[in-house]
Amino acid sequence: MKRAAFATALLFSSLVLASGGAHGDSPPDVIMHHVADAEEYEFEIPWPGVEHNPTLHLAKIFDFLLFESEAGACETPVPAKSALSAIPGVAKWMNGCYDMRPTKSLLMMWISAVLLLLFAAWPRRYKDASKLQPTGMRTNMLEAIVLFIRDEIADKNIGGKETKRYTPFLCTAFMFILMMNWLGLIPNFGSATGNLAVTCGLAITTFVLTQVAAFRSAGPVGFAKHLTGGVPWFLTPIMIPIEIIGLFTKPFALMVRLFANMLAGHMVLFFIISLTFLVTAWAVVAAVPMAAAIYFLEIFVGLIQAYVFTMLSAVFIGQGVAMGHHAAEHH
Repeated sequence: MKRAAFATALLFSSLVLASGGAHGDSPPDVIMHHVADAEEYEFEIPWPGVEHNPTLHLAKIFDFLLFESEAGACETPVPAKSALSAIPGVAKWMNGCYDMRPTKSLLMMWISAVLLLLFAAWPRRYKDASKLQPTGMRTNMLEAIVLFIRDEIADKNIGGKETKRYTPFLCTAFMFILMMNWLGLIPNFGSATGNLAVTCGLAITTFVLTQVAAFRSAGPVGFAKHLTGGVPWFLTPIMIPIEIIGLFTKPFALMVRLFANMLAGHMVLFFIISLTFLVTAWAVVAAVPMAAAIYFLEIFVGLIQAYVFTMLSAVFIGQGVAMGHHAAEHH
């Protein structure tokens, strides 16, 4: 694995060097070009003299997914004084421009989902004709992951009959995030979790499921009572806003933690390789081994971040389920 990490870091170095030569930009511009989301997916070719890399124009390919409520809605500028101007996507929708075209990050999500489905749904081999004991490294790996998430994460944080209900979501979230994290370590691919919109979508999914678990467990009345925190009635106007803010800080932490860790890891890797631009070409002697070490660490970080997201999701869902137990004990 160390040799593979070293070889991949060397290939990353050649890709960045080729990209810098092709674009003619400074190292920060090249790095931001790689980590930022875009409507184009460019394939870097690590070969001297290559000026124009093959590019997949996603906006043109999926142009049929661009809808306008009226002619010219997508070209209508948003007033500078409007608060929506700070969020381009929301501003487009408010203007009547419904842009459903995929970007590079969404393409990476699709690729990750397809790879995960192929990995999980590939035909299994069985030890006997009754098909009761599947065998093989892939099957045993899936079984180990599912059992670990069920026994060590879901059961210990949710518990009871609800463990079986939410284990499929936790298993899916763990393997999907892990696939996206590791896909970004392959040259010419990207990590979708390095995009704040992607991690926001994942966090919203956990948030919605947490509230559903709370409503199922405590009911609407018990959920509303939980927002008061059991304080005297005259403190209710203060307690309710605090509890509501607390509901949103949990998914916010999930969103920022995953995004920041994955983006920072890739930027550190690219900055180390860019020493060959900033110092001298001989810096590649030190940059490539350092990049290999960071790359090997990123493999571990991708696994840890998937685990942390799954663990915290289980904790938050467990807190929602516990609302019903608290309401029953209070009653």
